[in-house]
Amino acid sequence: MTDLPEGTEHHRYLIIGAGPAGLQLSYYLQQAGSDYLTLERAAEPGEFFRRFPRHRKLISLNKVHTTSTDPEIRLRWDWNSLLHTPADLPFADYSREYFPSADDMVRYLGDFARHHGLAVRYDTSVELVTKTDDGFLVHAGGRLLHADCVVWAAGWGRPNVPDVRGIEHAIGYEDMSTDPADYADQRVLILGKGNSAFETASAILGHAAMIHLASPRPLRLAWNTKHPGDVRGHHGAVLDSYQFKTLHSVLDCVIDEIRPVGDKYEVHLTYTHADGETAVMEYETVLRCTGFAMDTSVFADNCRPGMVPSGRLPATRPDWQSVDVDGLYFAGTLAQDRDFKKASSAFIDGFRYNLRTLTALLRERYEGAPLAYEKVAADAEALTEAVLDRVNWSSALWTQFEFLCDVLVVDAAAGVVRHYHDLPEDHAVARFGGESHYYTFSLRWGRDEYGDVFAIERHPQPDRAAESAFIHPVVRRYRGGELVEELHLLEDLLAEWRRQDRHVQPLREFFTADLGR
Repeated sequence: MTDLPEGTEHHRYLIIGAGPAGLQLSYYLQQAGSDYLTLERAAEPGEFFRRFPRHRKLISLNKVHTTSTDPEIRLRWDWNSLLHTPADLPFADYSREYFPSADDMVRYLGDFARHHGLAVRYDTSVELVTKTDDGFLVHAGGRLLHADCVVWAAGWGRPNVPDVRGIEHAIGYEDMSTDPADYADQRVLILGKGNSAFETASAILGHAAMIHLASPRPLRLAWNTKHPGDVRGHHGAVLDSYQFKTLHSVLDCVIDEIRPVGDKYEVHLTYTHADGETAVMEYETVLRCTGFAMDTSVFADNCRPGMVPSGRLPATRPDWQSVDVDGLYFAGTLAQDRDFKKASSAFIDGFRYNLRTLTALLRERYEGAPLAYEKVAADAEALTEAVLDRVNWSSALWTQFEFLCDVLVVDAAAGVVRHYHDLPEDHAVARFGGESHYYTFSLRWGRDEYGDVFAIERHPQPDRAAESAFIHPVVRRYRGGELVEELHLLEDLLAEWRRQDRHVQPLREFFTADLGR
């Protein structure tokens, strides 16, 4: 180990941040008996949720009433609970509302940390992170700590401020008034077209004289993209107002300048899809609702993580490790670049499963704990049963569709298949690239251009299952790193893939033919 100053505290894992991701990872490592410590700058967990969303209504579903009594399946519609066994602290005990309050999340996270006695050190701000030959030195709360591995779970650290001349005249989402009466009879420009922008517009819709939401990119609706971070249907009143000629509008444009003129603002803009048309609009208030970004200021030059092109998120490898800093991992909403705007890694209902897998990968690397798998007979009947059992039951595959998968590695000589659960597919292909015969299986949403998503022509024949628009299973056969075959199983309205003609027989025939080669 690196020679350390006297009094340096050592842990195998240091987790930075005690939001939902930091607490979930803390729980997993504690259950495994691992040496970890979590640092949190605030006095309690969940500091982000104490301030955001500003109007206090979460967009994460809390579907309490379901037809299933199976706790695993119920998690498919419980987007807020952290995973723990036994599941004696469900989020449903804190709220029965379909869209719960952020205050309920704050209470839940505090109780979760106390209930499990997690090793979280509060009121401890991280001032500096540096890389050593065998890990990291972390200056935090007036103390020096050494760790083999750092997992950054601190979430968003700063507002994302677009490069616009005069942007300082816009009031940030983090500072704006949430009293709708403060916008009465005003013309309001909202920069951004994400959920924070629509949350704000919805709140002041009945008070402002005119609301414009503006960004260069067209609006992305969640029911088209299947991504919960895009604009959700419960903000539909804003879009109704736009279409019904109330002067509330959604603009695709570049903001060239925000210029104060007297007690108003002249906003110069260039429309995105209008042959270069420009305009000057007048507003009483300009609000900035353009999201957040990671703050990398505490990292020394020798371990400052590389970022994705937007500069908002760290770039990660298939194991959630920084692309250029060995031993620096990311957890929670910051670890979403590899399934950005696809699966749910930005949200609790997605990253709680990612973190279960990350725990296994960390323990494999740092503690020598082999990655767990089950054994399945190398025959078509057994493989068919294994696949259908998992896709009909797993909440991880359901939530992290097109990202997490199960892997079946065939050992023909031994007559067995190693069955691994819940691995990112890109990690699985890299990991098992030396194997000549293995499968992945996951769930997929049809994402093709359907026009009106509420008027899709369906083709319920097994040989056209690849055209399914709803969520459905996909099995892929790999040889090394090469994808050699793919089978889709037909969608089902109730997500029950058990029909002999549509699911069991096509999958059995696929495995029979493939294993027979």
